[in-house]
Amino acid sequence: MSTPSLSPSQPQHILVTGGFGYVGSRLTPHLLQLGHRVRVLDLNLYTQAGHQALERDPAFPQWRSRFELIQGDLRDPEVVRRAVSGVDAIIHLAAISNDPTGEIDEVLTRQINFDAVGMLLALARSAGVKRFINASSSSVFGIKDVPNVTEELEPEPITYYSKYKMLSEWLVRAAASPDFCAVNIRPATICGYSPRQRFDLTVNKLTADALRKRVITVHGGEQRRPNVGMTDVVNLYAQLLNAPAHLINGQAFNFGFENLKVIEIARVIQAELADLNVEIKVTDTLDKRDYHISSKKILETLGYQPVSSIRQEVAHLRRVLEGGEFPDIDAAEHYNMKFMQVGRNNAPYSFFSHP
Repeated sequence: MSTPSLSPSQPQHILVTGGFGYVGSRLTPHLLQLGHRVRVLDLNLYTQAGHQALERDPAFPQWRSRFELIQGDLRDPEVVRRAVSGVDAIIHLAAISNDPTGEIDEVLTRQINFDAVGMLLALARSAGVKRFINASSSSVFGIKDVPNVTEELEPEPITYYSKYKMLSEWLVRAAASPDFCAVNIRPATICGYSPRQRFDLTVNKLTADALRKRVITVHGGEQRRPNVGMTDVVNLYAQLLNAPAHLINGQAFNFGFENLKVIEIARVIQAELADLNVEIKVTDTLDKRDYHISSKKILETLGYQPVSSIRQEVAHLRRVLEGGEFPDIDAAEHYNMKFMQVGRNNAPYSFFSHP
């Protein structure tokens, strides 16, 4: 599936933190394809799959002179100083990502999802970076019993992951100024293919189960789970590099267009894979969380129009899986909580104490 960009893109020098994670492994080649110079800062917690896929891309020889990898820790002041030097914009993706993984160690989650963000922002501003695009999460809202969860509602995070995502949004908002355009994006749960594939996300897991077992097991089913396609996420981040600063500076935008119940997601997958006669089984669940978001603001402010859907992402994932790219769906590397191995590092405090 190609990843279109809806606005002309002026070539820039872009730093992508976490540029070989789940989203980054799709975003990095897309930015190179658009003509940007791309520097990736990544600790490579989840194998080298994203980097290896980039180097296998037939266009990579043409891109090589515009690509740079810094393998290092976002919490290391010297690594970050080197990473932000000379870039025009930063797309900040690196994080302890998803609620269960964040619950393993609150201090670790805080160090990466909050402390390091403050340091990154400070060093970016001092280096003359002009634009900062922060990947937050719609999970900052917690559970809301209102028809439309809009940006005006107060976040009520219920996990360490969402708590520090919420607090980092304040750092980004505080850093925004006329010469430093900073914006927070709150994606819904992302679905779709990536060279650094995840099968611990609802749509991806249900699709994989449908393909290999011909059965989709739904726990509960009436809970709404907002989703957004990988193709849209990558497209939006590229578009934000050239969006008018006065429309986005200091703003937060929800980003997710399909607020379907889990049972409805299962039926979408079943319909897309109709030739396989996939069965849906419903079981009970203790997880009754039900939430949804409104993306009216980004649709109206930026005129953004979705370019993908759950069904399209399922079709793409099917082609990849049937092509044999991920022979072991159960491999730990496809599940953040199973595979992540990183320890605490309080290095941001050396920067905090001795700027």
